[in-house]
Amino acid sequence: MKEILQYIDQNIGGYIEELKEFLRIPSISTLSENQKDINRAAEFVASKLKSAGMNHVEVIKTEGHPLVYAEWLGAPGKPTVLIYGHYDVQPVDPIELWNTPPFEPTIIGDKIFARGATDDKGQMYMHVKSVEAFFKSTGSLPLNVKFLIEGEEEIGSSSLSSFLKQNADRLKCDAVLISDTSLFAKGVPTLTYGLRGLAYMELEVVGPNRDLHSGTFGGAVANPINILASMISKMIDKNGKILIPGFYQDVLKLSAEERKNFKLLKFSEKTYAKELGVKELSGEKGYSTLERTWVRPTLDCNGIIGGFTEKGAKTVLPSKATAKISMRLVPYQDPEKIARLFTKFVKKIAPKSVKINVTSLHGGSPFVAPITHPITKAAARAMEKSFGKKCVFMREGGSIPIVVEFEKILKATPVLMGLGLNSENLHSPNEHFDLNHFQLGIKSSAYFLSELAE
Repeated sequence: MKEILQYIDQNIGGYIEELKEFLRIPSISTLSENQKDINRAAEFVASKLKSAGMNHVEVIKTEGHPLVYAEWLGAPGKPTVLIYGHYDVQPVDPIELWNTPPFEPTIIGDKIFARGATDDKGQMYMHVKSVEAFFKSTGSLPLNVKFLIEGEEEIGSSSLSSFLKQNADRLKCDAVLISDTSLFAKGVPTLTYGLRGLAYMELEVVGPNRDLHSGTFGGAVANPINILASMISKMIDKNGKILIPGFYQDVLKLSAEERKNFKLLKFSEKTYAKELGVKELSGEKGYSTLERTWVRPTLDCNGIIGGFTEKGAKTVLPSKATAKISMRLVPYQDPEKIARLFTKFVKKIAPKSVKINVTSLHGGSPFVAPITHPITKAAARAMEKSFGKKCVFMREGGSIPIVVEFEKILKATPVLMGLGLNSENLHSPNEHFDLNHFQLGIKSSAYFLSELAE
């Protein structure tokens, strides 16, 4: 490993320049006007995998955005690891809140600022450079490696999901290595062993057949915005408990061992609140902040649309109002079941003066894995060798639905080796990535390939 680590240290400057080139591509998956950029990003990834030393590299067309696949199977009898990541990014709005152009990577101190820096171009690219270090230093890899990089993670991974089901034999592996999560804190090697799932719903309240004058008709006709606000307020009680009947029926309880592990992390609620600019924290009564964000389900209104929202005044009683509502789920909640319970509940509490339309926009299952698995232990040893510190284990509140599909379809062990930080503004203006973690991530990846091979 000494030769490989030296190669990484000697070439880190070049790696950063390549990352800048990658970050300049505005591969926003949700905007049709960025289709050419999506294709360009896929070709960029494919070209770098080829130059790294991978063989059988291809860009695979799908009904949506292209997949990039590569493999090197030159270690018969050794394990196989599938490395997953995504090259697509979130939109940049509100653009006026960026301090530097989102697609002109800017290094300030030890951080690189750009859309996609931490989610997920910077983290995914670590593994490309890790593999390259092996090929350039030793001419081969210590085990078999496959790459599967997608362009739809930010919009639901529908093409990847279909590809997985149709190509299970081709993608067969022992472990799936993913870097799209976070470290617990700066400089602390971390493995994530649990993710929350998601049930994302759209609730539309329809009233009169057209927008009405609020003076002429106000008081005689139900206002959809008022009704919608009232309905949302009935979904959670004052103690933070979700009031949908049956919502908690399948929730996996937190074990005493996990609760003890959370306390060892020495999380500061005071510091957490200060960083977010709030005077006090809020949530389900009887649970700590880590428990609320990692192992308890939630319900949040993510947006409300209706009526007049421009500057100035318009006295309108709107014809309809819409809310986007997300429910983060935990093992063993089923997103389809939760969607049905939500639909039944909102139709029950809606008054007869309005009509209700409910749409399930997106869903994903929660994930949890035993931290005692040999592959997980190999990943922990890898990060400990790279960072020179003991690895910690945590869950995360976010969702990566494809992780569960990897586990179920490929019968492989997911390894969530995140190198980002939750403070790095992923999905927000001024997204950035710590370049020290970028370098440590390349080394952690290299150590993992070596540990898994052994």
